[in-house]
Amino acid sequence: MTALDDLVFRIPAERGLPLHLRCQPTPQGGADVLYVHGATFPSDLSLFFRFDGRSWADALNDAGFNAWGFDFLGYGRSGRYPEMSGPPGASAPPGRAEAAEGQLEQVVRHVLSHNGGRPLHLVAHSWGSVPAARFAIRAPDCVDRLVLFGPIAERAGTPAAAAMPAHRLLTLWAQYRRFIEDVPRGHPPVLLDHHMEAWGRAYLATDAEALTRMPPAVCVPGGPAADIADHWCGRPLYDPARLSTPLLLVRGEWDSLCDDADAARLLARAGSRLKLDRKIPQGTHLMHLETSRGALHEVVNDFLCRR
Repeated sequence: MTALDDLVFRIPAERGLPLHLRCQPTPQGGADVLYVHGATFPSDLSLFFRFDGRSWADALNDAGFNAWGFDFLGYGRSGRYPEMSGPPGASAPPGRAEAAEGQLEQVVRHVLSHNGGRPLHLVAHSWGSVPAARFAIRAPDCVDRLVLFGPIAERAGTPAAAAMPAHRLLTLWAQYRRFIEDVPRGHPPVLLDHHMEAWGRAYLATDAEALTRMPPAVCVPGGPAADIADHWCGRPLYDPARLSTPLLLVRGEWDSLCDDADAARLLARAGSRLKLDRKIPQGTHLMHLETSRGALHEVVNDFLCRR
């Protein structure tokens, strides 16, 4: 089948700032999957980024799905919060779960208006699982299936000692450490160097001011980090027991942000009648960029396609 051109939309959100939404359609004209990114990089660096010529969106297309991805405010090609240009401690962190859920709803409503109102599938990574689960609880008729990939699950830790900053600066070294820190010592890298070089260049290009900083760094809103801190210190941002959507929890074997205990706790509490846990060998929290990404794609497609 002949590949179709991507569709790009600009959707007005809070404060009049625009949300960037992109669809990579399948010639098969199938169901719609909306990807919800995590706390540090946007959809172009996750769903749509091609390693050796193939992306997660391509895998979804091959399974008969239209692949949708958007950027929360403060990320990628969406608008930037004014707080991100000031001192980190000058204001409360923007982009927290309630605001992110509202942005997600704006995007979902746009997709539904485009596809005739058919419920869509949500695939959410890391912190993105929080607004995705909140929305699935509030609007279950809009969500056919919910995939939580390396989700942030409630823990019973102690509260953060200090107020969270309005924004964070992330260097390539900080990102690279996230790719390697959970890989067992002596194990071959799960992200190849030439892949990291290409991904790193694209990551810095998501922020027009990244190269003006020394060292070069991407600015992201502080709201997601504040949400994670709350979720991990006994102030949960949603109740899994209220979920009714069919649920897949998928994670890497070495994911320290969603370990066996986290997964078991979340699945035990989830109210969904159909709820599955899949752990993929030799993967970390960032498995969608690693050598195990093909297995991740297969597990997710199998769940979305099953009757």
